[in-house]
Amino acid sequence: MASGSSAIDRFLAFRRALPPRPPLVPQVVRARGLDFAVHRTPPVGDALPLLCINGGLLFDHTLLWPALAPLAATRPLVLYDQRGRGGSAAPPGVLAHRIEYDAGDVPALREALGIAQWDVLGHSWGGGIAMLAAAQDVAGTRRLVLVDAVGVDSRWMAPLHAAALAVLTGAARERLAALDPAALREPVLEVHAEYGQAFFPAWFVDQELPARIIPSRGSSQAGCAAVARLRREGYDWTARLAGMPVPTLLVHGAADLLSIDEAHRTAALVADARVIPIADAGHNPFWENPVPFFAAIEEFLGAR
Repeated sequence: MASGSSAIDRFLAFRRALPPRPPLVPQVVRARGLDFAVHRTPPVGDALPLLCINGGLLFDHTLLWPALAPLAATRPLVLYDQRGRGGSAAPPGVLAHRIEYDAGDVPALREALGIAQWDVLGHSWGGGIAMLAAAQDVAGTRRLVLVDAVGVDSRWMAPLHAAALAVLTGAARERLAALDPAALREPVLEVHAEYGQAFFPAWFVDQELPARIIPSRGSSQAGCAAVARLRREGYDWTARLAGMPVPTLLVHGAADLLSIDEAHRTAALVADARVIPIADAGHNPFWENPVPFFAAIEEFLGAR
């Protein structure tokens, strides 16, 4: 590796250098007729809050906590469980759920929390929620950070299964090869949960790292319905995002199976954006190469 160390070495060295992480204080916030589980770190001077939106669609905020805790040293973080995930209430008619409903919850939560403006960060599918939310809440969003975010349309999805099989070996490859991604077009939670766990190691460049991590198992029927619809119908957000004026940073693992080309396509579409590749990293650069990952975000959000 260019850095001369393994992902585990980089991760452990980075974690050892960190101060104790701040507490994450839970609260319940009512927005759009639902109770949301929201978690906040303490204020830091007059710094704007940073909303962190996890990906996966079947998971809660723990995908990003404590992974993003280093960002809480210079600003308050806001994390939440999307509707029907974790501690947040499920919407009526969960099988009708769409990712656009998640995006609409973001400005509603900002207003319910009494926050005039914040920065927003989204990872993976959470990046999709974040970009859609920012496009409809320009005045309330100062800056947008997209971390290995999904593309502005669904063309990236079809090749992903074969790409994962090409990098996996042994039992991990056999487990994924036994699953049919076409089955993900239906909202069968157990199928989606098993596929997510089988796919998990393929998101990493250094296969030693996922071997040390127990992947979360998706448990949200609402999220399952949303991602099944996206796989079944496809999507295209180009018209919604074209010319979006919110300053945007796209941080993307250079070796992510979700190609960095998608980040460049998004950056070319919005009005003010730049892409920063993170070397020696796949889909989770906050674990595989945290020093340049956090430095890039701090520089961007610190700019006035």
